[in-house]
Amino acid sequence: MTKALLLAASFLLSSAAWAQQPVRPLPKVGGCPLGYYSSGSYCVPSKNANTRGAIEKSGAGCPLGFYSSGNYCLSSPSNEREAIQKTGKSCPLGWYSSGGYCVNSR
Repeated sequence: MTKALLLAASFLLSSAAWAQQPVRPLPKVGGCPLGYYSSGSYCVPSKNANTRGAIEKSGAGCPLGFYSSGNYCLSSPSNEREAIQKTGKSCPLGWYSSGGYCVNSR
């Protein structure tokens, strides 16, 4: 029993290290992305369990693991990574470049 608990705990800790795109309010840029609604100057995530994390679109495309929804990039359902907009020419340690974004490499 102890071995099974240790195995389960290590799995939970390792899967927690995989960062998904946070589902949180975003500054409103045009219309809101799929799964979000307008509230003042923000796009607020709906309480739907299928709402995905989003980031503002930077340039024409979205980073690997994301798809376009208006002026935003939504995380794909199978995506377990987080993305941020790239500042400068390189990404921080542990992140890789994907167009105008940096994506967490787990």
